[in-house]
Amino acid sequence: MARYAVTLATPLPPAEAFEKVADLSRLTEWDPGVVSAAYQVGDSIAVGTIWKVIVKGFGGSPIKLHYEVTDLDPDVRMVAVADDKTLRSYDIISVEPDGDGARLTYDAELKMKGLFSPINMILPLIFDKIGDKAAQGLVGYLDGTIVDG
Repeated sequence: MARYAVTLATPLPPAEAFEKVADLSRLTEWDPGVVSAAYQVGDSIAVGTIWKVIVKGFGGSPIKLHYEVTDLDPDVRMVAVADDKTLRSYDIISVEPDGDGARLTYDAELKMKGLFSPINMILPLIFDKIGDKAAQGLVGYLDGTIVDG
């Protein structure tokens, strides 16, 4: 299993920062590892909403994921899970007020399964590189600065 967490300070109001990041259909606006993302079930952030997300896989092959919102405290915290026969991704997005802006934390866990489970030994190294690129994308997207991660 691999984990990557980053916290950013942004001048955006908490609700706006949350909406921009929790709406996974907007992933391509800040995560360079995402090829495409779109609503599959639902059309807003709610428990049960599912996004189809295609990411750049190992060796450049695309990987199709279906992220489902499993827990939601609107404008504050969302848990989205992608779980299939090859991997499980558990992502938590949380926001709290910070002066005139907000602090947003993106905390992601990734575990390969089945035939791909041996990759878990080196997955932290790979996931750190992927996470660093996404974090830099978030910095620009939210006009923020990394404060932890």
